[in-house]
Amino acid sequence: MNHVFHDSRSFYRIFPSRWQFHWSRRTKPHPLPLDRPSFATLAQWPVHSLPFSVRNSPVARKYLSLLRPIDWTSFPDRQPNRIWSGPRPASPVPYLIALLIKLDQRHRSLQQLTEFLIAHPELVWLAGFPLVPCSNAIWGFHVAASVPSATQFSRVLRRLPNDRLQFLLDETVRAIQYALPPDFSFGNVVSIDTKHILAWIQENNPKAYVKEGRFDKTRQPKGDPDCRLGCKRRKNQRKKPEFADVTPAKEGKPASTVGIGIGEFYWGYASGVAATKVPGWGEFVLAELTQTFDKSDPSYFFPLMAQVERRLGHRPKHGTADAAYDAFYVYAYFHEAGGLAAVPLTNRGSVRFFDDAGQPLCAAGLAMYLKSTFMNRTSLIEHPRQRWWCPLLFPEQKAVSCPVEHRKWAHGGCKTTIAASVGARLRYQLDRDSEMYKEIYKQRTAVERIFGLALDLGIERPKLRSQAAIANQNTLIYVLLNLRRLQDMPKKQVIPSLID
Repeated sequence: MNHVFHDSRSFYRIFPSRWQFHWSRRTKPHPLPLDRPSFATLAQWPVHSLPFSVRNSPVARKYLSLLRPIDWTSFPDRQPNRIWSGPRPASPVPYLIALLIKLDQRHRSLQQLTEFLIAHPELVWLAGFPLVPCSNAIWGFHVAASVPSATQFSRVLRRLPNDRLQFLLDETVRAIQYALPPDFSFGNVVSIDTKHILAWIQENNPKAYVKEGRFDKTRQPKGDPDCRLGCKRRKNQRKKPEFADVTPAKEGKPASTVGIGIGEFYWGYASGVAATKVPGWGEFVLAELTQTFDKSDPSYFFPLMAQVERRLGHRPKHGTADAAYDAFYVYAYFHEAGGLAAVPLTNRGSVRFFDDAGQPLCAAGLAMYLKSTFMNRTSLIEHPRQRWWCPLLFPEQKAVSCPVEHRKWAHGGCKTTIAASVGARLRYQLDRDSEMYKEIYKQRTAVERIFGLALDLGIERPKLRSQAAIANQNTLIYVLLNLRRLQDMPKKQVIPSLID
C-alpha cells in the first residue's frame, strides 16, 4: 500500500522509531577533535566551518562573537629577557576566557565556574584548555579531568601580573577606535571617579561579633592581609558650622561626636576609572586602577591619565569629576591640553580673586606682593608654592591703615600661600555657570553608569582575599563591559558631540 505524506510530521507519526533516530542525531553530542586551532583562529572561522557541537551550541557561538575583537594571538607572554627554569608554562589565555565567561554568567564563586564548564564541554574545547583523551567519552575527551579546579583558577587570578591583563583593555579601546568614524573625536571628554570595594572579612559584617576594635587600623584583619581601612565620604563639601549664622537654640554637642556622620568606614579597596561617552552608543572604559581604600581620590588622577594618553595617543581635551578632584593640577592638566576641567569648587572657607596678570588680590582689591617661593614636598604632588603678602606693608610700608580696616592689619596684613601653577588660579576663575562647563559636567554620568553596570557584575563585594586577585578581576569586569558595548555598536548610529 502506497502512503501519501502531506508533511514530515505525518511520516514520523506512522514511523515513531524514525523520529527517535533523527532526534537522537540532533541531540547526541558529536566528538570534538583533540587537535584544535587557537581561540583567535576559531573566532575568525565562518560558522559552517566550526565543529558540529560548537556551531549548534548557542553559548559557544555567543562567546565566540563576544570575545572576537581581542587579538588573543598577541597576548603578552612572559618576559623573554629573563632566564626561566623548567618547561614552558601553559598560556593563561584559556583561563582568562573562562574568567570572562564567569563574569558574564554572574557566577559568584570559582566553583560555580568549574561546574558550568563541565556542563558545557564545547566551551572547554573552545577556550583551549589541555584535553585529557578518553576513548569511551562521548565528547572525545574526559570533560571533568580537562577542566581546571577552582583552586587553579584562583591561583592564576592571584599570580598573573595586572599589566598583562591591561593588554585586554588596550585591545577593546583599539577595537572601539577602529569601529568609530575616522573624524570622530573619541575620548575628547573623560569622566573620573572611584568605586569602593568591600573586603571579604568579618570586620565588614555588622552582624559579626568582633572582640577588638572593628575599625582599628592598627589591627589588620586576618581574612585579607592586603585590605586597608578607609572612609567613604557622603559629601566632599565641608559642612558649615551650625553656629556660623544663627543664634544657638539648643545645647552644644561634645567634641568627641563632632566628626560622626561624615561618612562610612570600611576595610577594602577602591577602583578608579576614567570613562568616556560616545553619543548614541554608550559609555566605554579608557583606564582603570585598583588601590587600597586608604588612598585618596586625587591619587588616582595621574596614573589614570597616563593610561588614557597611552591608549588614545594624545591627551584628552576636557575632563570632569566630583569635588574630590578639586586640585590645581587637575585644572592645569586640561588647561595645557586646550580645554577645561569641569569640577565643582569645594568650600574651603576662602575665595580668592586675581588680576589680569594672575596676581592674587587682597581684601581691599590690591595686587599682593610676592615675598618668597618654596617647594612643597609634603603634599601628594610635589610642587612649588608662593607666599603673597599685603602690598601696603611689603616690600615697604605705603599706608598707615588698611582701606577696608582688615582685622589682620595689626599683625602684618593679609597673607596667602598658593601653588605656583595656572591651575591654582583657574580653580577660582573658572566660569561654572557657562554652557560649556555645564555641557562637560553632564558627561560625569558616564563613569557613574560604568559603576552601575560593574555593580551588577559583583565588583562591590568580591569573594576574593588579596589585592592582586581583586585588581585582576576588576580589570576583567571593565574589559567585559567594553566588549558588550562593542557588540551593540553596529546596531546603533553615532550622534555628533556638541563639545569640540
